Amino acid sequence: MGAAAGRKTGGTRAQIQTVALQLFADHGYEATSMRAIAEQLGITKAALYYHFASKEDIVRALVETMLLKTAELIQWAEKQEPGPALRREVLSRWADIMQDQGLRMFRFISANHVAMREITPDKSGMAEQLKRLFAILTPPNASVADQLRARLSLAVINMVGMTAGDMDASEDEILAAARQISAELLPAGN
Repeated sequence: MGAAAGRKTGGTRAQIQTVALQLFADHGYEATSMRAIAEQLGITKAALYYHFASKEDIVRALVETMLLKTAELIQWAEKQEPGPALRREVLSRWADIMQDQGLRMFRFISANHVAMREITPDKSGMAEQLKRLFAILTPPNASVADQLRARLSLAVINMVGMTAGDMDASEDEILAAARQISAELLPAGN
């Protein structure tokens, strides 16, 4: 397969994930069929099955992408000079990763806990990544309050999808406010 064909396939997989996530968030995971995803994309079911064997595979790909991007962030951050500027940059990049799909991913995960547990039963990878991110965001000799601030700064980004669904504000306004609140929570120490 040539480079152009590989890019097209990668683009198609990403487009499938985006559309599927939108349908999962709007109609529910169980109510969304592979046929509905294919129809929304304007492709045949056979073309969809070429890329993903099932809805579960689509969700696994979404989670794997998030884990990969988080691992890349951690590897980058661990090579940088620790301090407040790094913590702010890590938090900003974390928000970029978590908000890549807007509020849809958050809403999907919060509305589909059972499906997520069945589809992605091994959470140890994300738990380990979160521990490493907490360490990066926590200043040396931080108080208990500052340790919590570091952890909550990440949680604000993740919780916005679960808590802001009924707000009279645009998605962009909500996500910008979540970033601001998250940054305000970061501990100030060196």
